[in-house]
Amino acid sequence: MKNLLISPSKMSLSASQSAIYQKILEQVAPLSLNLMAVKVERQPDDFLAWCHELLDVCVNRINRDLMDEIQFKPLKKVISLLTLATSVTQLTMAKAAPWVIYQEFINSQAQRHGLEERLRLLDFVSKLDTSTLSELSVEDRLAFVGKHTNDHDTALYNFDVQWFGQTKTAKGFHELLSVNPAAFDDALSKIPDEGEVTQSQFADFVGSFMVAIISTGEKPSLAVATRLLAMKRPDQFVTISSTKLDELCQGLNIAKLKLHDFEAYWTDVIGTIRTMPWYSSEQPSDESELALWNNRVVLMDLLFWCDEEHAQQSNYLKLKNKPARKSTSKAGGGKVTRRSKESSTEIVDRVLAMEGTSDFIKAQRNSIIAQVESGKKIDEVITLLSKIFG
Repeated sequence: MKNLLISPSKMSLSASQSAIYQKILEQVAPLSLNLMAVKVERQPDDFLAWCHELLDVCVNRINRDLMDEIQFKPLKKVISLLTLATSVTQLTMAKAAPWVIYQEFINSQAQRHGLEERLRLLDFVSKLDTSTLSELSVEDRLAFVGKHTNDHDTALYNFDVQWFGQTKTAKGFHELLSVNPAAFDDALSKIPDEGEVTQSQFADFVGSFMVAIISTGEKPSLAVATRLLAMKRPDQFVTISSTKLDELCQGLNIAKLKLHDFEAYWTDVIGTIRTMPWYSSEQPSDESELALWNNRVVLMDLLFWCDEEHAQQSNYLKLKNKPARKSTSKAGGGKVTRRSKESSTEIVDRVLAMEGTSDFIKAQRNSIIAQVESGKKIDEVITLLSKIFG
């Protein structure tokens, strides 16, 4: 363990990595006896692998039963610093990575980050006509902007709409979106559907976006704006959130970004991304590789560290695996959310139009609509029909 703890001193570290390493050593001191009791066979020779090894020790292998209460605070701090160091190092490595290395890393994070589910979201959004938000259904609109609700039926929305940043806390934004979604159509229309987005086009988007947001009384936020931009052009924009600002700025080696500094987002974040070899790589011909390339900038989200259970926290999986509602008596019970006839018909028709839906199920359209209108989930109804009638 001693060799593991001191090995980064022999590595070539960046300024940010060195600063984080020194902070880790400060917090390790009160844990030294507990750490020395952990058997370590692997001695990594690079900083990223070292972070992963020590992180595994601190999360999974240190004996917490032998720790004093006062030691849990520095342990938590060490874990936090190691996750920061991991994200910073992975972002730093991406700056020099060619496409083949970048896409290999994204694929290596597939299970941990729920890549398959994320790609389903991006594919779904890419097929929406976002030129006029007001013409989308409420659920589609919320899928685009990143706000999950129980009305996102898992039969149609087989993904967590809040991957790549959520906007549910932006109350003013959602109030305006619900009564006047067209207020954001002008902003999104400034961003072309293909080709590299120019600084002038980005500035036009920002101007229109600010006019809409300021009318709500909220301060224009990069968290909301970059969600819209990244969904419209995932090959051009990465989402920003307050929880990832430190990692992003340190990893890209740029000045600390503020959540309302749109100019710095363009010049520092997007400007830096456009110098990375993988960004300007040629379009691949392989279909699975092309799916990553078409979303290559927004997929930088997978460069940030997450724990092994991260993908299982998906709102889609939670809703899908939620126990079926039980009938309730008049004396009480849970509230059943009912859909309108129009909403039920629209979502059922979209699900029945999916590839692989049997003719028998399609023939039960009216029955399914009635069940969905009463508050049942589409996949529950279809599963039940399939079991009864084989």
